Amino acid sequence: DGVEQELHRLGVLYENQGNLDEAEKLYQRALQGREKAWGPDHTLTLGTVNNLGVLYNSLGKLDEADKMYQRALQGYEKAWGPDHTLTLNTVNNFGLLYSDQGKLDEAERMYQRALQGREKTWGRDHTSTLDTVNNLGLLYADQGKLDEAEKMYQRALQGREKVLGSDHTSTLDTIYNLGLLYAGQGKLDAEKMYRRALQGYEKAWGPDHASNLRTVNNLGLLYADQGKLDEAEKMYQRALQGYEKALGPDHTSTLYTVNNFGLLYANQGKLDEAEKMYQRALQGYEKVWGPDHTSILYTVNNLGLLYAYHGKPDDAEKISTLYTVNNLGVLYAYQGKLDEAEKMYQRALQGREKALGPNHLDTVHNLGHLYAYQGKLGEAEKMYQRALQGYEKGPDHPLTLGVVNNLGLLYVDQDKLGEAEKMYQRALQGKEKVWGPDHTSTLYTVNNLGLLYKSQGKLDEAEKIYQQVLQGYEKAWGPDHPSTLTTVNNLGVLYAYQGKLDEAEKMYQRALQGREKACGPDHTSTLDTVNNLGLLYAARCKLDKAEKMFQQALQGCEKARGPDHTSTAVK
Repeated sequence: DGVEQELHRLGVLYENQGNLDEAEKLYQRALQGREKAWGPDHTLTLGTVNNLGVLYNSLGKLDEADKMYQRALQGYEKAWGPDHTLTLNTVNNFGLLYSDQGKLDEAERMYQRALQGREKTWGRDHTSTLDTVNNLGLLYADQGKLDEAEKMYQRALQGREKVLGSDHTSTLDTIYNLGLLYAGQGKLDAEKMYRRALQGYEKAWGPDHASNLRTVNNLGLLYADQGKLDEAEKMYQRALQGYEKALGPDHTSTLYTVNNFGLLYANQGKLDEAEKMYQRALQGYEKVWGPDHTSILYTVNNLGLLYAYHGKPDDAEKISTLYTVNNLGVLYAYQGKLDEAEKMYQRALQGREKALGPNHLDTVHNLGHLYAYQGKLGEAEKMYQRALQGYEKGPDHPLTLGVVNNLGLLYVDQDKLGEAEKMYQRALQGKEKVWGPDHTSTLYTVNNLGLLYKSQGKLDEAEKIYQQVLQGYEKAWGPDHPSTLTTVNNLGVLYAYQGKLDEAEKMYQRALQGREKACGPDHTSTLDTVNNLGLLYAARCKLDKAEKMFQQALQGCEKARGPDHTSTAVK
């Protein structure tokens, strides 16, 4: 086995270096040699089979990975029995694979089997046992079982600190995972976890090691979510410079940070800089993955949204490729071309069902939005209910709560205000449980309750809700964040409805100044406030000012969306 062993070892080396294509060639050569020398079921042969499964999983070739793991598992069970360490290693790998495939129930079964076997063989605090505990934490987080996830992470952390020490990289990985969990819940402890992990990684590897940079990047994401955009930019700059130096300008980790820069610049209203970042990320992803890889979808979508908001609908349409049919639907819906949007969504839905299975539900959810916009409320409800059933990874999972919230919006459109309130209350209770009362996603649903109360004529309750949301957004993001300004605008609408025209004008003026600064004078949200000011001036018989506002809104909407868009016609 001398030659085959060296081929296998070289495959491991290349895999660890990220040279996955060369690793695959070496593993295949080693496998052929070992099958010829030892037979297909020899444990040495199965070791290479298992490694090929790991490699295929890394390459995203999940069906090939499944075949390798099945072969390795059957061989190990036959040779060593169900509780042998090599058997359990493959069982754990199956958990990772099923998690990547979105088969979360199957993944949980594999992890639980691996955990029970490892606890029996090695004990509760063995490093392999703790690896599976940590993996269960990751799985529970994906399922939205956040309390169970935290328990797993805490058990893994305590065990790793005891066995490996507080500065071991495996310990730091669990600290990092706790940071991810807390960030998703909007808990301030997220920054503490990220900082602790980063300090440990820097101590272990040095300040410029590539493995530090994911934590730096996530600190940037955390700061961006908190509205600390200057701090976010500093983190992204450090991550980008580090990735470019360590991995090169076209590595996927580099491109991920480039894409994050695009999001940051878009939120800052720096649309030209955002476009440059998105274009760089898109070109890099196409070079690495090819034009049809699903990983390109996210960046293409961001570019499409940017162009749409930037008043470049033609450019938004041009960037679409095979996997951006769904994004064309988004664009057509935004342009008011609802029939074309429906065709794109239907095409995307059929393609995604074929490629990814019936539970890939983004397009189903989008069809729900579209039907709601078209006034096809029965069809919209069917789409939302289908998405809700598919997303039911737990009643408090973030995806589930998102659909529940959208059903509330739909019921408002159907004038089923009692059902709408039930949906909002369900979403609100779930979000408060998962994230807490001050998380921005919680505040979004609180805001929807305010809109509902306004529709019901409960104006005092609505005002209290808006004030609560405004204070929460100001605390989380600051006074000039787009979501803060949307609430300011909503307060203006409410005050106008109550006849408090002076207060309404103050709110509109604040929203307008903020939106012009953050988004530019021709952004659609800015134009909405301009139009609202026009309505207010008309109500106060300030007709010259009203005409000026209406003209500005009309010109801006024609520029941004075209003369035939529904919002232009309304103006």
